[in-house]
Amino acid sequence: MKKLLLLAVACMMIFAWGCSKKVNPEPEVVVVEEETTIVEEEVVVDPMAVYKSQYDSLPTTHTVTKGECLWWIAEYKQVYNDPFMWPLIFKANRGQIDNPDLIYPGQQFEIPRYGFTLDEVKQARKEAGAPWKDLEPGPDAWVPAEMRAALGYSF
Repeated sequence: MKKLLLLAVACMMIFAWGCSKKVNPEPEVVVVEEETTIVEEEVVVDPMAVYKSQYDSLPTTHTVTKGECLWWIAEYKQVYNDPFMWPLIFKANRGQIDNPDLIYPGQQFEIPRYGFTLDEVKQARKEAGAPWKDLEPGPDAWVPAEMRAALGYSF
């Protein structure tokens, strides 16, 4: 009797599982193509101009929050995206910073965007401890477009 009951339950489970309707959770999308005439215009985009506009839209000041240091501030994508460039911030804010290891929440620092040369960037990176082989900022660092072009980086 137990065997017959187990056989009946097994058959019902197989029947129920095998005959269930497969449901597609995503609706079917029908694409209707219309014939249109498109006049293509050739648009020439100057990558250097695009980079300049992005660079000019970056913030020029930063307000220190608890736990930050100059290294982290320089590393932020919207600042320099290169932690070894922190001495540029330090030099631009010497009036507020006596010791680069001691900055305080609420201080507002200027982020220099222009007015420095490639040699000054290399010197800043050297002071920050960058490897002597890599004194030039990397291709991901935010530097003026002219400096980026002089380094041979693409836009």
